[in-house]
Amino acid sequence: MAHPPIPPAEPAARSTAPAPARPASVPAQTPSGPVPPVPSSAPPAGRGAWAVGREQLRTVTTTEPGRLRILGAVLALLVVAFGAVTALEVTGRASAADDVVGRSQPLSADAAALYRSLADADTTAASGFLAGTLEPAGSRERYAEDVATASRLLVKAAAHTDGSPESAREITVLGEQLPRYTGLVERARAANRQGLPLGGAYLRYANQQMTTVLLPAAERLYAAETERLHRDDDAARAWPYASLALGLVALAALGWAQRRTYVRTHRVFNHGLLAATAATGAVLLWLLAAHTVARAELNDARAHGQESLQVLNTARISSLTARANENLTLVARGAVLTEDGKGDKYEADYTAGMGALKAALASARELADDDAGRGPVGEAAARAGEWSQRHKDARAKDDDGDYEGALDRIVGAKGSTGESFDQVDAALERALAHEQAEFTRSAGDARDALSALPLGAAALGILGAAGAVLGVNRRLSEYR
Repeated sequence: MAHPPIPPAEPAARSTAPAPARPASVPAQTPSGPVPPVPSSAPPAGRGAWAVGREQLRTVTTTEPGRLRILGAVLALLVVAFGAVTALEVTGRASAADDVVGRSQPLSADAAALYRSLADADTTAASGFLAGTLEPAGSRERYAEDVATASRLLVKAAAHTDGSPESAREITVLGEQLPRYTGLVERARAANRQGLPLGGAYLRYANQQMTTVLLPAAERLYAAETERLHRDDDAARAWPYASLALGLVALAALGWAQRRTYVRTHRVFNHGLLAATAATGAVLLWLLAAHTVARAELNDARAHGQESLQVLNTARISSLTARANENLTLVARGAVLTEDGKGDKYEADYTAGMGALKAALASARELADDDAGRGPVGEAAARAGEWSQRHKDARAKDDDGDYEGALDRIVGAKGSTGESFDQVDAALERALAHEQAEFTRSAGDARDALSALPLGAAALGILGAAGAVLGVNRRLSEYR
């Protein structure tokens, strides 16, 4: 029996509800499969930025290109630092040498000239007083010139003290006391023109002001300026140890780098490193040579210029002091005694001054290094001996009661101690001029030996650093 055919199934009813929206963050599916996730810039779990940096540093230091980059940077830094430190240290020493030539020594010389001007003014005032009631015109002009010179040097010293409290204090004392001294001298002259004995008292008081106030202040000013000269001189001659040490380190590092290159490549020369070595060696040799020359010239300036100048200044000051006391011996006529009351104070001071003069002349003759320096010193010594003999004759006249005869031996135009004093002073002035020229020449040569080195060291340092970088880059190019 045939079964009836089964009717086809009804198709399922379609849902009319809308399909849910796909989140924007969910990637769409493609026939080839899901889209791989976007890689993140964050370090892997458990590793921070420090760990990544350490890993990169390890990679740089364990590869030859990385080592070469570090080597080039270190070499360039060493060479540049050497040039910079050399330029800095030598600039300081060149500046100190320039101060020796242009500031310290001239100020010391001016302080000595100030002392001499004051002492000569005192000596000339006494000589003019002894000449009689009518002072000679030449004596008065010389006194006025001495006072004007002292005033000018005081103004100059005040403008160049550079804040030195010691110098400023002495300049203040001198500026206050010099007008008082000149006022006392004028009173002495006025009384002397009237024939009053009071003139001698005023002159002795003026001399007391000079010897106890003005000259000690001038001597302290000279000592302060001379001490500043010594400081500048020591600063100019100091060895640049930092520059020398850094130069040796730079040369050693460049030598090691070139040996390393030779061992690894069997190439004898690396032109860049060779140029850096040559530049560094040139600066080091220049530094040694220039500083050796500068020290030698400064030593010569000190031994044959500075020390000679100090001794000659002492001799000239002693001469002036002796002459002033010699004149005052006749002005006071025994009125002022030594502390023990057994002798004339001014005669004793004259004897001490002449002893100091002869000792200083002996030292100056030993320090003189040529005939041009020894000649004036020898002449001054001869004239000082003649002066001593004439002074003995004058004292013998005075002791015998011949005051006019003694006066003629002291202030006379011919054959007097005044003539001998002038000859001694003129010879010492020539000796001082010669030694001053010697000092200036030697100190100037020391300054000139250092003057070009700072700029040269800086330029060669830059060129050397560039050579080191180029030499290392030449090796790096082999890895590219």
